[in-house]
Amino acid sequence: MRTDAAMPVRLSDYRPFPFTCEQLSLHFQLNQSRTIVKATSIWTRKSDGPFRLDGEHLELLSVKVDGVTVSLEHFQVDDKGLTLLAPADQFTLETEVAIDPEANTALSGLYLSSGRLCTQCEAEGFRRITFWADRPDVMTRFDVEMLADPRAFPTLLSNGDLIETGKVDDDLHFARWRDPHLKPSYLFALVAGSFDVLKDSFTTLSGRVVELGIYVDIGDADRAHYAMDSLKRSMRWDEEVFGREYDLDVFNIVAVRDFNFGAMENKGLNVFNSAYVLADAQSATDMTFEAIESIVAHEYFHNWTGNRITCRDWFQLSLKEGLTVYRDQEFTADQRSRAVARIKNVLSLRQRQFAEDAGPLAHPVRPSAYASI
Repeated sequence: MRTDAAMPVRLSDYRPFPFTCEQLSLHFQLNQSRTIVKATSIWTRKSDGPFRLDGEHLELLSVKVDGVTVSLEHFQVDDKGLTLLAPADQFTLETEVAIDPEANTALSGLYLSSGRLCTQCEAEGFRRITFWADRPDVMTRFDVEMLADPRAFPTLLSNGDLIETGKVDDDLHFARWRDPHLKPSYLFALVAGSFDVLKDSFTTLSGRVVELGIYVDIGDADRAHYAMDSLKRSMRWDEEVFGREYDLDVFNIVAVRDFNFGAMENKGLNVFNSAYVLADAQSATDMTFEAIESIVAHEYFHNWTGNRITCRDWFQLSLKEGLTVYRDQEFTADQRSRAVARIKNVLSLRQRQFAEDAGPLAHPVRPSAYASI
């Protein structure tokens, strides 16, 4: 009988990460079974403490500091991460790793689904992509370049704005994305594969034009119109009610049938389970349309309450989620009947939250410890 148990994470043990990162550049050579990830990051010490990066299921190929390959006596690596011994107060770190998306059945990090590559990094999936301080309070700007076979992966998406695309040769093309806003690693996203796309645009109150795209399975684009309409109404409502204008030039949604969550608010690139994007009058009920409207709005509203304004640690998870749930409930109340929306919200509380609070899973909004997040 196994007697070992995972050590709980305690709020009282929280310590700020002793380094800050100015910029993270990621270079992906995408392949279904062996993807190469090169990460270049610039670090500056801000307090005493070790330089320890998280990393799981990574094949380490090389480590460089300030452009020089580091020998084994200058770092330690194990199955949970990498520690750089005696780092300078400011340095550039380059790591190269290999990962196997096809073998990643945990669906955390970068994984293969129906021939397409997709990521899920909340809560701690980024450490399965490269070595990183995989925690919400370490924020940086991401610059992402992807190389891939255009026949296998014609569409290459990531966070932020599309900077450049091109063709290397007949067997390789590339796309470069840049997110100018600081964000934690759990909001990183990458999607590569073959999709149909429904495109539209939205003009903000200040007059900027935002390009919108919903990427779905081949043949399903006609069933994404209601999700697109819900997105545009969410963007306008957030401007008018909360004064929050969208802050990138592109906003994309990807619908994946095998996605293991309902949806994820990755900055500028939301990933959904197809059930919460696709609907038409012939196959969907009123409840389905209402659910799509609510979930599309919820993930979009996270752009400010959760992405731009994020949590310090995972003990604050309920803060970003609770505030965004409040915002999506207010949106639904304004779009439909406020009285009916309130009744539905209270019924949900009684059926789910009250039962949890009365049982063994009850916990404070901010717990003092957790086994896993």
